[in-house]
Amino acid sequence: MAAFDPWDPAFLADPYPAYAELRAQGRVHYFEPTDQWLVPHHADVSALLRDRRLGRTYQHRFTHEEFGRTAPPPEHEPFHTLNDHGMLDLEPPDHTRIRRLVSKAFTPRTVERLKPYVRGLADELASALVAAGGGDLLKDVAEPLPVAVIAEMLGIPESDRAPLRPWSAEICGMYELNPSEETAAKAVRASVEFSDYLRELIAARREEPGDDLISGLIAAHDEGDRLTEQEMISTAVLLLNAGHEATVNATVGGWYALFRNEAQLSALRADHSLVPAAVEELMRYDTPLQLFERWVLDDIEIAGTTIPRGAEVALLFGSANHDPTVFKNPDRLDLTRPDNPHISFSAGIHYCIGAPLARIELAASMTALLEKAPALRLAQEPQRKPNFVIRGLEGLSVAV
Repeated sequence: MAAFDPWDPAFLADPYPAYAELRAQGRVHYFEPTDQWLVPHHADVSALLRDRRLGRTYQHRFTHEEFGRTAPPPEHEPFHTLNDHGMLDLEPPDHTRIRRLVSKAFTPRTVERLKPYVRGLADELASALVAAGGGDLLKDVAEPLPVAVIAEMLGIPESDRAPLRPWSAEICGMYELNPSEETAAKAVRASVEFSDYLRELIAARREEPGDDLISGLIAAHDEGDRLTEQEMISTAVLLLNAGHEATVNATVGGWYALFRNEAQLSALRADHSLVPAAVEELMRYDTPLQLFERWVLDDIEIAGTTIPRGAEVALLFGSANHDPTVFKNPDRLDLTRPDNPHISFSAGIHYCIGAPLARIELAASMTALLEKAPALRLAQEPQRKPNFVIRGLEGLSVAV
C-alpha cells in the first residue's frame, strides 16, 4: 500500500506502477488518509458503477446523521448547493428526470449536427498555432475548442466566456482528495459568481428565448417538466465543467503520450484513419479522470470483505484501464488495440452524457493538428498539475 500516495509528485508523474501493486495485493484496500475503500480491478469497478447499492449521494435516503457522516461546514454551502443539484450527484428519480431533459441536447443527431462547427473551429485553432510557429497546446487549442462548443450549446455569449474556465477549475478543485480550506474558499467564491451569472442569463432567456440548451430547459419547465432554477443552474455548470475538463486533459495528455511514443505517432501521421481508435486508446492509456467516488447505501461484499453502509468507495479508473486481465500489455500505447473496453466515460446510469461530443472534439482537434502541423513536436518537458483525481498538465509547449 505504500506506493499509493496521491499527494506524492513521483506518484502523480506515473501512478500506474502503484496501481499494479494494488491489483496484485487484492481486490479492495482500506485507505486511511481519505477514509475510503480503493477498488483497483476493472471487473469490480465496472460492476460497482452499475450497482444500485451504491450512490453518488445518500441524501435521497438518509440524513447526514443517519448515515454516520458530518454535514459540510456552513461556509461551504454555496458549493454544495450548486454541486448537489446537478445530475452527476443525484440519484433517481431526480437524476432520471433531469437527465431525460438534458439528453435531448446530446442525441446522436444533435451531436452529428455539431460536427462541421467543431471541425471548423479545430481547423482555425490549429492554423493559428501553425501561423505562430507553435505555442501552448493547452491554451491555444485544447482549451478553447470544448469551452466554445459547450458555451455555444448553452447559449453563453462569446463576450461572457472568459471567466468560464477559471470558475470551472476552481470548482473542480473540490473533487480532489481532502481539499484544503484555501481550495474550498476558491470553489465557494467561483460557485457564487458562476451561479449569479447564470441566474441573470436564465432571466434574459426567459424574456428572449434562443436556440440553445438553457432556453430549451426553460421551455421544458414551462411545459410541465419540473426543473427548478437551481437545477437549471447546476445543470449548466455541470455541463460546462464536465463538457471540457476531461476533453482538455485528454487532448494535452494524449499528445504528450504520443510525443513519448514515436513509433505510434509516426503510424498515426502515416494513417489518419487511426484517429478514432487513437482517441479511445489515449483515453485509456492516461486516464483523465483517475478516480470516481460512490457512497455505500447498503452493505456490499468484495472478495470476502464487507464494506458497510456509510462507507465510501474510490473506484480507480486509471487502474481499471491498465488491468492486464482485460487489456493485453496495458502499459503499452497501442493505437491499433482491437478491443478497448476502457471505462474513462464511467458506466451505468452516470455514464458520461457528453461522451459522443467529447469523441468528436478529440478527433477533430487531433485530425486538424495532424493535417496542419505534420511535424508537431514537444518544445519542452511539461509540468504536471498537482492533482490526482483530475489528471492533467499545466501546459504543453509545442513547436511546428
